Amino acid sequence: MTVNIKIAATGHYVPKRIVDNFELSKIMDTSDEWIQTHTGIETRHFAMNGENTSDLCTQVGKQLLDKSGVQADEIDLILISTITPDSLTPATACIVQDKLGAKNAFAMDISAACAGFVFGLSTAEKFLRSGRYHKALVISGETNSKMMDFEDRTSAVFFGDGAGGALLETTDDVSEEFFIDEKLQSLGSANQTIHSGRIQPIQEISADNYPKTDAFYQDGRAVFTFATETVPTQMQQILEKNQLGADSIDAVICHQANLRIIEKISQTLTISLEKFPVNVIHYGNTSSAGIPMALDQLSRVKGQPKKVLLTGFGAGLDYTSMLINF
Repeated sequence: MTVNIKIAATGHYVPKRIVDNFELSKIMDTSDEWIQTHTGIETRHFAMNGENTSDLCTQVGKQLLDKSGVQADEIDLILISTITPDSLTPATACIVQDKLGAKNAFAMDISAACAGFVFGLSTAEKFLRSGRYHKALVISGETNSKMMDFEDRTSAVFFGDGAGGALLETTDDVSEEFFIDEKLQSLGSANQTIHSGRIQPIQEISADNYPKTDAFYQDGRAVFTFATETVPTQMQQILEKNQLGADSIDAVICHQANLRIIEKISQTLTISLEKFPVNVIHYGNTSSAGIPMALDQLSRVKGQPKKVLLTGFGAGLDYTSMLINF
């Protein structure tokens, strides 16, 4: 029997603390005008006072359970996409499992940076398609603020914290199938373009040794070129493969890296910017969380679109496009 899959619920959460461009301009050489001109970002939210990635993800998980009517112990799988985990181990997904009381689920993290949510959807789809599992939480959560070098204005002004996700479940109704096609790629040769949390090996055996990690870094020009040249080519390829033109797509949800990147992709694909849900203006670049947050945003629109193209791109370099019915 064919196993079909649907998105039963979407949700998102952001911390309460709002940080505007003027506040950042007090601690680094930047300005509201510069940030808005180059990124389109006006505000972002920061997790503070002990709130960590697992807390953001747990809030989304609770929303997904409430909206779908699914009980925590019915969940088979929890996938958390993050590059800002609570810890390297245990996985943030395991911490979220405990906080939700999803005692029957197995849980693991995915590290694919800003492409993480779409990688997570693809992974969950394969598990559910096997017929062995029936309900999965796919959540992306980031506390980017804790990894920023606030003397690096070329990176710190871009990022905010947040989480978003979806509950996927199997269904016998063929009309509910969400998955159309996907294309996942990695450009490992560009692994220095974006990096965060690098841990150096020890040089000698010494009592002074203690683990150290570095802050987030990105080569802004290289990222912009990659996002506006390589990524649209992939998007066009998946559309052509499925014989879909601009008029056939109801919405395009891009990684919320930078409003100028989204505008450029819209122009390149000749798809109206009105079809691109945007949250980067008020939330900043929330890494892997931006796409599911925008998906939840789309779900709240009356007469919501049906055919949606999701495109994530980020460190790795990983990039992916997925066509879904939503």
